[in-house]
Amino acid sequence: MNSNQKLSYAIAAILSGSAAGFAHAAAATDAEASDSIQEIIVTAQRRTENIQNVPITIQALTGETLTQLNVTTFDDYVKYLPNVTQSTTGPGQGNIYMRGLSQGSFGVQGEGSVGIFPNVAVYLDEQSAQLPGRNLDVYAADMERIEVLEGPQGTLFGAGAEAGVVRYITNKPKLNVTEGSVDAGYGTTAHGDPNSNLEAMINLPLIPDTLAVRAVIYNDRRGGYINNVPSTFSRSGYDLGLALYNGGTVDGFGKVTSPGVVGAQSETINNYNLAANAINPVTYQGFRLALAWKINDEWDALVTQSYQNMDAEGVFYQMPSTGGGQYGVSSAQFGQNGNTGGTPLPPLSVSLFNNSYDKDKFENTAVTVNGRIGELKLAYAGAYLVRNVDQVQDYTNYARGKWGYYYQCTGFSKSYDPPSKCYSPSSTWSDKERVTHQSHELRLSTPDDYRLRALAGVYYEDYKVDDNTEWLYRSVPECSASLNTECYLPIQPWPGAPANDPNVRNAQTGFFDDVQRGYKQKAAFTSLDFELIPKTLILTAGTRYFKFDNHAEGGDVGSFYCKFYGGYTTSNFGPCTKANWNFFAHNFYPGPPGFPAGVSPGPYGTNFANFPNTSSESGFRSRGNLTWKVTDDVMVYYTFSQGFRPGGFNRGTSGHLPVGFAIGDTAGLQKCGYAPHPACQYYTPLQWQSDNLTNNEIGWKTEWLNHRLLVNGAVYQEKWTNVQTQFFDPAQGLGNLTFATNGPAYKDKGIELQLVARVTQGLTLTGSGSWNSSDQTNSPSLINNNPNATGYGQPITSIPNPYGAVGSRLAQSPPFQGNMRARYEWDMNDYHSFFQVGGVRTGAMLSNTGNVNAFIQPGYTTYDASLGIAKAAWTVSIFGQNLTDVSTTLFTNTAQFVETQTVNRPRVLGVKFGYKFSDK
Repeated sequence: MNSNQKLSYAIAAILSGSAAGFAHAAAATDAEASDSIQEIIVTAQRRTENIQNVPITIQALTGETLTQLNVTTFDDYVKYLPNVTQSTTGPGQGNIYMRGLSQGSFGVQGEGSVGIFPNVAVYLDEQSAQLPGRNLDVYAADMERIEVLEGPQGTLFGAGAEAGVVRYITNKPKLNVTEGSVDAGYGTTAHGDPNSNLEAMINLPLIPDTLAVRAVIYNDRRGGYINNVPSTFSRSGYDLGLALYNGGTVDGFGKVTSPGVVGAQSETINNYNLAANAINPVTYQGFRLALAWKINDEWDALVTQSYQNMDAEGVFYQMPSTGGGQYGVSSAQFGQNGNTGGTPLPPLSVSLFNNSYDKDKFENTAVTVNGRIGELKLAYAGAYLVRNVDQVQDYTNYARGKWGYYYQCTGFSKSYDPPSKCYSPSSTWSDKERVTHQSHELRLSTPDDYRLRALAGVYYEDYKVDDNTEWLYRSVPECSASLNTECYLPIQPWPGAPANDPNVRNAQTGFFDDVQRGYKQKAAFTSLDFELIPKTLILTAGTRYFKFDNHAEGGDVGSFYCKFYGGYTTSNFGPCTKANWNFFAHNFYPGPPGFPAGVSPGPYGTNFANFPNTSSESGFRSRGNLTWKVTDDVMVYYTFSQGFRPGGFNRGTSGHLPVGFAIGDTAGLQKCGYAPHPACQYYTPLQWQSDNLTNNEIGWKTEWLNHRLLVNGAVYQEKWTNVQTQFFDPAQGLGNLTFATNGPAYKDKGIELQLVARVTQGLTLTGSGSWNSSDQTNSPSLINNNPNATGYGQPITSIPNPYGAVGSRLAQSPPFQGNMRARYEWDMNDYHSFFQVGGVRTGAMLSNTGNVNAFIQPGYTTYDASLGIAKAAWTVSIFGQNLTDVSTTLFTNTAQFVETQTVNRPRVLGVKFGYKFSDK
């Protein structure tokens, strides 16, 4: 059989894995005549084995598959992974979910301080790398494969793998091969700017059979497609703050029913200097350098250094309107009326008044050592990851909210004077995060051919998040000799030592989080496989003991009570410091609602000192499998597995929902304060605990027709309990700060199916799909947790239950996801050609659970195609993605106080060139 026919089989098998989650190399010579599909090797169970023998659901995309699909980032390839979704506001700005285990999210700002840890782990080789609200978007250059492990993986991968794991596995140096490649591409984006990419790899043996180096470098720039349209921003009587405090009315759900009065001198701003088309280009630049050393026949070592810089400009969402409420946003947080105000915007458009960007860099140093001690295999993996995020986003629509009025308008004194002037509504938020992640794992295992196989290991992890988020929305000017009323006292350096930044803040800063948080984890794990019937019936049992030491230091500070209304002379202005309790801070501290011993509450808060909040949690999480090899090509299995994720800390405690609560009941909220008061029904809990997931799964992995047909599938049911739940609902009385609690339980069940068929020589069909259904099984309600209040321990009924009703489904959980692809290859003399076409379908889903910020995101279907030709070392191809230019909403939220819809990338048409060389 000639080399072109071999290439045909290899390419067909490689692509066949893309949709179904499998990637297959070319068949061996004795199998080529039957066009059989050969195995793929994975390490999902910390040992090297055929994917068809692993009793869990795995989707795997090889590097060749990624190349054939023309995908390199998570946003690109997630659509090919049924039962995997994300809530995203842009590249690297989202959480990943599996099997629909999601309650949604509220955006990325401040998540470094108070966000819930993800329940899907992200691994770069052996390094765990997840971060609240920000998946690590590793550019898939020179990647060996990406493994997606569905269901709890807590036994072998720990707490972050409650719902599953995404593993980026890089190509390693080859000791005796000199090889390299160069790939370049250019494309167009419908309604936007062009794209270009360049990637190069070199593998060099330095000492034959002993030492080799492999290096890869890449630069990928993707043109923008979101337009910032020329706009003006004026106050509206339907702004919630103006309606509440200046003559309007608001119903019990926070909707404005009649407008307030706008001050005649209020400022109007425009964005004419920023208006432009295609404002959201994103650039990925990076390199990876790996050095492999074969010490002797028993021992080897690998050192890898990775670096990536992602620069995402602008925003990746569209705005249906400029924010006056014409589209009837379901959230009450900014008081939109549903019928009045707001200017409709064209598709792929926004109205922004400040420059926005997200600069996200990471570097990772990793060392792995493999060897033998007698019959036992030993593996050590250690890594240190540093990630730095610098993000700024426009926040001007905060002026529509409940408190934007206070920070930007005169009036609102203790007698609620009406405003005569509202200053500029222009505002932003900025987020600087630094994450360090150090981990060490040591594993021992018996040979894979033993009837009783054992794996045991120990693990240590030190995870730190330094977050400094500032909301710059204060525009009422500072007091001076010429301005002695309706002004802010001058800012002084913050008292105490904030966690990250002790400097004087920007005069426009109205609020900030300054927090260090994280945990240290120690764990020991083991897994045993015993062949009850040799090579036929296998019992697997494993468990993991873990101990988490969680911590959080720092707090948040606001300038709410630094606003003065007159009566002072130039000699006694300010400054606004902790001495007169004009700043308030919610600090991390242990204990029940109230204040720690030795700290006296001021009128509006606590001293901004660092009260460390620490906690410990330990326990076991286990797994069991019964695997039956019916024949060499048919396997059925039952899997039981458990997963969890650690808890965290809120920003101290604060009171909400005074008895007889009504929208705008500021007097009632002042009675609640920060110490237990009989008038208040609910206090923010100081911390939330871990939640837990239990999975029961029956699956099958089969090959038929002399390995020409592969059919895999699984039926599962999962129970998710004590679920960590975030709230942000200022209009209905839960405060203007995001906080988390432990809430409902859910039952999640579904079916997954994967198919690969070699129909004829050269023609391969692949497909995969998932059907998922979820139900909330209890409705815990918010419970009156104030022992001094009447009704203590009883459900709170003054607002709709924010957890949602029994029977509600989870967010980001489409009932159906699926894809189908056909690929045909043929030879023409010395040329090898291929044609590929496929489609992806995702059903409708909710953006969030409960009664706050829940939108319906419609289902959609997209189509891709590619055509290429190769000769010797050269390849050229043309491709199209989203050929019908479907525009759909991937995630809808109101974190920016206006409805935003993250959209998929418009149609892309491109051409790729590739060259490879090798001395083997």
